[in-house]
Amino acid sequence: MNLFADAFAWLAAPEQWSGSGALPERFGEHLVLTLLALAIATVVAVPLGYLVGHTGRGRQLVVALSGAGRALPSLGLLTVLTLLVGVGDAALAATAVLVVLGVPSVLAGAYAGVENVDHAVVDSARAQGMTRWQVLTRVEAPLGLPLLVGGMRSAALQIVATAVLAAYVGLGGLGIYIQRGISLQRYDEMLGAAIAIVALALAVDGVFALLARLALRVSGGRGTLGATSPTEGRT
Repeated sequence: MNLFADAFAWLAAPEQWSGSGALPERFGEHLVLTLLALAIATVVAVPLGYLVGHTGRGRQLVVALSGAGRALPSLGLLTVLTLLVGVGDAALAATAVLVVLGVPSVLAGAYAGVENVDHAVVDSARAQGMTRWQVLTRVEAPLGLPLLVGGMRSAALQIVATAVLAAYVGLGGLGIYIQRGISLQRYDEMLGAAIAIVALALAVDGVFALLARLALRVSGGRGTLGATSPTEGRT
């Protein structure tokens, strides 16, 4: 209990909230890196997921790649990429690692959302003369939005947690405190940083919970509001 008290005392200390390298700056660095990686992962994964869900082709390959992406050791991958591109481009390596981590969840959410749309609704849209593109953009994508947001929600939480590793290549973020705490054996700082990361993750999750409710309204009440593992849909 004393360690937790020390951690909260460290978090509440005035010097942690002002000046260069203070908590607000580290929160900002962590959040920017998270949002950048999530945005890139979404741009990469959503079109591919929609293609797979709409055509029904390549699903097994996508599931296999998603599983492989989740199984990759993040720290090892970060180290290898940093060595390949050079320390000067460590930001590129760290972003690539976080994108690789985020793509599987977003991809699964995209294709599962489209794939799980009622076939009767799709057939009705085609019977009205809609093209394949119109069916995707006006019917399947809106109805599959809750699962897509669920996939993005899962990806965001994974990225927030893993962005701690960015500190190991000099990119800042809340991981700086954990890295420094380990080297100096300052356990109050380590635990305080861990609490800060949890708080940031809860805030991000809260935002996506609101987006999930909005997506459910857009989809007309269809979908799974809390879906964070779209791969557990159809088999």
